[in-house]
Amino acid sequence: MKLFIREHLPLLFFTLVQLLAVLAVFWFDGYDHPLTAVYALFLGLFVFAGYLGLRYATHRGFYARLSRPVASLAESVHRHEPAPLPAALSELLENQYRQYQNMLQSWERKNEQYMTFLNQWIHQMKTPLSVIEMITQDAGDERMSSISEEADRLRRGLEMALYAARLGTFEQDFSVDDADLKRLVSEAVHEYRRYFIRSHVYPEVRIDEGISVRTDAKWMRFILEQLLNNAIKYSAGSGQKVTISAKKEQRDVVLEIKDRGVGIPKADLPRVFRPFYTGENGRRFKESTGMGLYIVKEVIDKLHHGIELESAEGQGTLVRIRFR
Repeated sequence: MKLFIREHLPLLFFTLVQLLAVLAVFWFDGYDHPLTAVYALFLGLFVFAGYLGLRYATHRGFYARLSRPVASLAESVHRHEPAPLPAALSELLENQYRQYQNMLQSWERKNEQYMTFLNQWIHQMKTPLSVIEMITQDAGDERMSSISEEADRLRRGLEMALYAARLGTFEQDFSVDDADLKRLVSEAVHEYRRYFIRSHVYPEVRIDEGISVRTDAKWMRFILEQLLNNAIKYSAGSGQKVTISAKKEQRDVVLEIKDRGVGIPKADLPRVFRPFYTGENGRRFKESTGMGLYIVKEVIDKLHHGIELESAEGQGTLVRIRFR
């Protein structure tokens, strides 16, 4: 209604000026009957009010659509009024909606093809990596050890790329069930055992037997591996421990991963979960991609868990995961 009134205010002003101009012409021509002039003015306004009422009745849906935001694109179409302007607008919106749908479907097909190719390529790359790891596993040569270290780095990068690609179809790729927390942590620590040894950092697991959490075991293992990767990378060469502990707080289970590494500068803390943000440590440690913590936060949110990060420069970092 407000939009209708605002749009027709200029027309109301123009109509009043027009009626007064006609009355002035007759008045100056010598026709000086005030009651007749008032009646003519009233009659003109009455006809104009009837026109406005008819127009509002035939365009009410049109103005309501323009005044109220729609919840979805589909809601903006499939409404047909008999008046020419609303009908033309509906036809235009439907045409634009069809074009948008066609464009969206085209991009979705391209994205699916790209993701399929990426997943297949990552899995194909794992085969030669496995062969390299088998060749270098028992070799005592220092060069073989370097090759093995680089192969581990490649594997970790491929795993991150694979899980980042799966993030878009997360709802189709997760299953929440009871999982033994100590077992999940032990598997993640075992996966990174060589990285721990090479970096002179040592894991310390303080989790009681029998602590169970409701989560997706596969995704949670990936989260733990990413957090351990960061803890080791930023503690390398320190000879310190990375402590993984768990405790119960009322109905929640809280998992803590604490390292004694370089820590995160205070200015970087609010932005560590942003994609591609590496911060000051990213410039010092060239392996940083800025995607690890971002993917971790995205998965944690989708699993309806909670994550907190505390850190002080030079004192290490504490990551706390809360299983609700």
